Amino acid sequence: MQRLIVFNNLSLDGYFTNRHGDMGWAHAGPPDLEFSAFSARNARGGGSLIFGRVTYGLMAAFWPTEAARRQLPEVAAGMAAMTKFVFSRTLKQPGWENTEVVKGDAATKLRALKREKGRGLAILGSGDLVAQVAAAGVIDEYQFVIIPIVLGSGRTLFEGVKEPLGLKLVESRTFKNGRVFLRYLPSGRP
Repeated sequence: MQRLIVFNNLSLDGYFTNRHGDMGWAHAGPPDLEFSAFSARNARGGGSLIFGRVTYGLMAAFWPTEAARRQLPEVAAGMAAMTKFVFSRTLKQPGWENTEVVKGDAATKLRALKREKGRGLAILGSGDLVAQVAAAGVIDEYQFVIIPIVLGSGRTLFEGVKEPLGLKLVESRTFKNGRVFLRYLPSGRP
């Protein structure tokens, strides 16, 4: 059985996008070889990527480009190679290799994907999708990189969650560039 992980960058004030819906701020800042190696290792992890339509549009506009291959070659190659699922009622043609458009109930589809053989599933960005499936109890692990920036406004990752979600910290790591990696399991899970 595959595990479903949420991986997101968050600002110090708790936003995963700025007020314009952009996530580019998460890639700014001083270079850090240790953090670059961490990012590249994550990209080589394989598995499948899960997106909502808006995040998918942002990712598909950047990662298949020459700029992405020049700035972060290992991450860009990993993103291209991975199977990608985008949940959307309106998107017809994905336009990015190895991508399937999924219509219908996300929690049901993700439960089915988790039962398939594979190397894991990771939701990137996709706040509406995260809030929906977190409330349904489908997510096995949450991973966040806290970026040392205050955005002032934007979108929080869990907008729309109506009941508290208890999380247990199981790992943390600090990088020289000021970023902090945090890994949580839903409360009550080993």
